[in-house]
This record gives sequence, structure tokens and C-alpha cells, in this order.
Amino acid sequence: MKMIVAYVKQHRLSEVILALQEIEDISGASIGEVQGFGRGRAKDAPDRMQRDLMSYVPRIRVEVASDDAFVPQVVQAIENAAHTGLRGDGKIYVLNIEEAVRISTHEREPGSI
Repeated sequence: MKMIVAYVKQHRLSEVILALQEIEDISGASIGEVQGFGRGRAKDAPDRMQRDLMSYVPRIRVEVASDDAFVPQVVQAIENAAHTGLRGDGKIYVLNIEEAVRISTHEREPGSI
């Protein structure tokens, strides 16, 4: 199993979620508001961030646990839905899941998600 973690612009969230809902084998996603910075920050950004914490850029973090076979489809769906063609569209990371536990049933196999 893999965990797909994507950071996308706030105004693209609805499109990303709609694209993920079209993938039949995906059971859900977790969404959270985050702040950070990327390569596009100004040269004086480190000094400015120390003075003013509001300099961070707001983004949405989307997490999807997926069977390995569906990872390319999930990544492509997020990539297409989040794309605006402008700098700062976001990032997608694919991570290995070592173990998954469903609390309600105590299942411990990665496929139980």
C-alpha cells in the first residue's frame, strides 16, 4: 500500500475531490489546511517570516491510502485536477505504508483499509 500526500491550492480542492471520487477503488481521503513556503519565495523571505508569520502560503493537504495498483490513477487524477499552469500548483508525494490498522475491527493487513 501507498500513501499519496498532495499539497494543492485551496481553490482547486473541489476539483481534486471530485476527481478522486471518480476512482471506484478509493475509499476516501483526509483533508487539512496547512501553511508553508516553497522555492518561489522572495529572497528576503526568511527575514520576513521571522518578523511576520503571516508570510506563509496557505495550502490544502490531501492524503489518500491506496493499493499499489491504483497509485498511478490517483496521482494522475490529483495532478490533472490541481493543475492551473501557474507556479505553485503544489506537490504530490507517494510514500510506503508499513502497516495499517482498522481500529473498529482490529484488522492489521495493509489491504484492510
